[in-house]
Amino acid sequence: MISVYDILEKVLKRAREDPELRSRLLQTREAERPVQSFCRICGEYGYEISAMDLVMAGEEAYAAMRRSTNGGGENSPLLVGEDDLYEMVMIELE
Repeated sequence: MISVYDILEKVLKRAREDPELRSRLLQTREAERPVQSFCRICGEYGYEISAMDLVMAGEEAYAAMRRSTNGGGENSPLLVGEDDLYEMVMIELE
């Protein structure tokens, strides 16, 4: 099974080469449900990813980071927003 990260890498690569796709993905920020709109557009281009998969992958990565910094205890640094893969993709596209 292909990982969410692999799918996002393919989406980013294609969006860098396809201005229309890049523009459509960036416009999802204005949508009522940005993550769902992003996933729908990805699906239209053949990159199947669900909003739940995107959110869960981000949360898993964030949890792993927290565990690796000082054991994840209360003294661990605050990693605000690090679990938001959607926003990370948007930053890459800008």
